[in-house]
Amino acid sequence: MKILIINGPNLNLLGTREPQHYGTGTMDSVLDALKSQYPRVEFDYYQSNVEGFLIDCLHKTLEEPCDGVVLNAGGYTHTSVALRDAITAIKVPVVEVHISNVHSREEFRHRSLISAVCKGVICGFGLDSYRLGVEALLARS
Repeated sequence: MKILIINGPNLNLLGTREPQHYGTGTMDSVLDALKSQYPRVEFDYYQSNVEGFLIDCLHKTLEEPCDGVVLNAGGYTHTSVALRDAITAIKVPVVEVHISNVHSREEFRHRSLISAVCKGVICGFGLDSYRLGVEALLARS
């Protein structure tokens, strides 16, 4: 099984950015833990601060198939119709994840433009949200 994890804007700063919301762990530690816990799963990882590059990465699954995507679109969750359209255009299931509980934060974070086209949404479990997203995809296979 192959799972692609995609992180959007500012998530390259995990470990140092707003630790009260995102903790102090890094994406490298998340990926190491996932690879250790799921040795039969091949994980690919991509991060970009550029909306179009995230869309290109999703489109790439049409040429280089994977079994699922765990997507933390960051701030684009609340603003990007184009990202929503990209999710709709691909054939692979996408699980939306958020590190913080977006519903306990600013009002503008309460609305996701991508939730309706994802298989499910996980938020508020810190960096463990990524593992829970992987579990959701594994349960579907």
